[in-house]
Amino acid sequence: MVICFHVAGSGNFPFSASDRRHVRGSRFAGPSAVLRAVRERTLPRCLSSRHRPRKVRAMRIATRTNRHPHDDAPDTAADFERLVRLPEGPERRALRDDLVRAWLPMSERIAVRFRGRGEALEDLYQVAAVGLVKAVDHYDPTRGAAFEAYAVPTVTGEIKRHFRDHLWALHVPRRVQDLRNRVRVASKELSATVPGRPPTVAEIAAYTELSESEVRTGMEALECFSVLSLEAELPRTDGYALADTVGGADPGFDLIVDRAAVSPCLRALPERERTILYLRFFGGMTQSRIARQLGISQMHVSRLLSACCARVREELDVDEEPSDGELLADAC
Repeated sequence: MVICFHVAGSGNFPFSASDRRHVRGSRFAGPSAVLRAVRERTLPRCLSSRHRPRKVRAMRIATRTNRHPHDDAPDTAADFERLVRLPEGPERRALRDDLVRAWLPMSERIAVRFRGRGEALEDLYQVAAVGLVKAVDHYDPTRGAAFEAYAVPTVTGEIKRHFRDHLWALHVPRRVQDLRNRVRVASKELSATVPGRPPTVAEIAAYTELSESEVRTGMEALECFSVLSLEAELPRTDGYALADTVGGADPGFDLIVDRAAVSPCLRALPERERTILYLRFFGGMTQSRIARQLGISQMHVSRLLSACCARVREELDVDEEPSDGELLADAC
């Protein structure tokens, strides 16, 4: 407990250096003795009359009595030294497991700091435990540092690595992730200094010492950490899902490509062959009707159709040969 003195209405009691040395003497060692001396006007002569208070109030400044959350850290220094000396075997594995169990509460406390970021707390406990095992395996007591000083950044780094590698909905390069973090922190801090509006790109760039292009890249990456499900219902709709607003692939695009590729080949055919192809695939006529209209045999029409399709396929040099009807219908 620490005692200080306050003069009512005049601020702190102005003890000089000699006053403090006198009060620290045996006569005024206790706070009750000091207060009694003040009431009886028996203060030391070294105190000038203008410094004598009208009223002195002793204020108790409470020291910390509650235990710090890390005060329960186990004393495992000797166990770690023994772990280093033991060879591989059942005894070393048992001691290693005991050390992990002893420090498990610390790793769980670190994991709690990261809750509410899209990952279940139980999963964070598991990731923190993995980091703790790595810390136990790689800790070297001969370096002189306490285990906790080595384990805390190791466990924290393992959790951050888990968020970086497994919780991003889209694959984002590490550099862009770093830009995202810097932009996010800067936006949060600048929002407190610029009330009523979000900070601009130029303000964030000046605050983070980044270019405006890098700030925009970081802002775009803010939306890449999580995505919205296509089955999510849109607001102010009656069961209308986001997937209902997404269009499908238009088959007309492939048709345009086929037409552009086949058209030169069809124009290179003789006029009679082009007529036969048109009547067969676009007029819907049978080979017999085409033969009667052109004054040739049905077998001749069949051979001409096969030769035309083979010539077109050869010029296109396609790997997968479509049927004759699909090839020519798509072309026109």
